[in-house]
Amino acid sequence: MRLGAYGRDAEVVEEAAGEILLLWALHQPAAQRQNAFVRHSSRTLAIDACGHRLTVLQSPSSMSTPGVTGAVMWDSGIVLGKFLEHAVDSGTLSLHGKRVVELGAGCGLVGCIAALLGADVMLTDLPDRLKLLKKNVDLNVEGWNKRGSARVSELTWGDDIDTELLDPMPDIGMIHILGSDVVYSEAAVEDLLSTLKQICGCHTTVFVAGELRNDAVLEYFLEGAMKEFVVGRVDQSQWHPDYRSDRVALYILVKK
Repeated sequence: MRLGAYGRDAEVVEEAAGEILLLWALHQPAAQRQNAFVRHSSRTLAIDACGHRLTVLQSPSSMSTPGVTGAVMWDSGIVLGKFLEHAVDSGTLSLHGKRVVELGAGCGLVGCIAALLGADVMLTDLPDRLKLLKKNVDLNVEGWNKRGSARVSELTWGDDIDTELLDPMPDIGMIHILGSDVVYSEAAVEDLLSTLKQICGCHTTVFVAGELRNDAVLEYFLEGAMKEFVVGRVDQSQWHPDYRSDRVALYILVKK
């Protein structure tokens, strides 16, 4: 069925355990190449998007700090960003003039692409991640973008949302973009879902791209999400043809 602002059908997830069995049996993610589109050892990642050559700054040394994953790009972020570009180009999604929030923005590629596609984007992450995030926004959006806009703000999942952060509150057509591997631990899932419940309205569309790394964590996320949201998986045939991976899954969520 069609979910939210996306103009093509998604496969509705009816049961979390069945979805996990399907993904791991058919896609066999552990047998597929990891980091097909990224290099964690590099200080920069270059990618063509929206008619520009984007340069994403990374901090490989930060990976040695436990729990810090947002200082480098992941395949899920590349897949989601290029999916958005492809969906806009094919007319199945409109971002022009829409308000977008990226949760756990990390290096910020997804939010930057959304801004270049015409959205007014707020890229959010933890306080210690904002310096790198701001550098990437300045480098890839501020210099040449004439359509949308991008700004950076602190947001800790699970905390009460500052009303000024999303003022005015989400309206029709607002899209929350969650990329760069946001479903990675059960503790993070609890806080992520808490934040989603606070900021999602009845007309909000949520896109989640995640690495198929831990089946138990993904099942935990799906079970929790399905209590409040209709969850649909976007088939790979609808992704950008050059950016598909059996190690990544892409979901759309809308409130019930």
